[in-house]
Amino acid sequence: MVKLESLKKSNQFRKALKEKKIHTEYFSIFSARNFIKPRVKANLIISFVMKKKIGNAVKRNKIRRKLKAIVQKLLKKRGAINKDYTYIVFGKSNAYSQKHDVLLPLMEKSFRKLHK
Repeated sequence: MVKLESLKKSNQFRKALKEKKIHTEYFSIFSARNFIKPRVKANLIISFVMKKKIGNAVKRNKIRRKLKAIVQKLLKKRGAINKDYTYIVFGKSNAYSQKHDVLLPLMEKSFRKLHK
């Protein structure tokens, strides 16, 4: 099973935010070629970030959980997410009220578009 690893230091975030990006009304994805090694080769380096402006902790955590679940589903599809890249996913407040089955194809399309 593929595990998700998170970025830890601010310089790692800065480096990843300078590379490719894609924005939708529900989330923004930033990607950069892996500049740090994952602990296990099969792992994916991805961080989920929410701004405090979005709402209280309950709302932010629900958006984060929803986006993480979608990424886990996409990892089961072969070729949907490239593990040679580091990702940062910024959740937006619109994702809170949106259904899972609307966000899934949108995120899959976004990951594919990043690496064309």
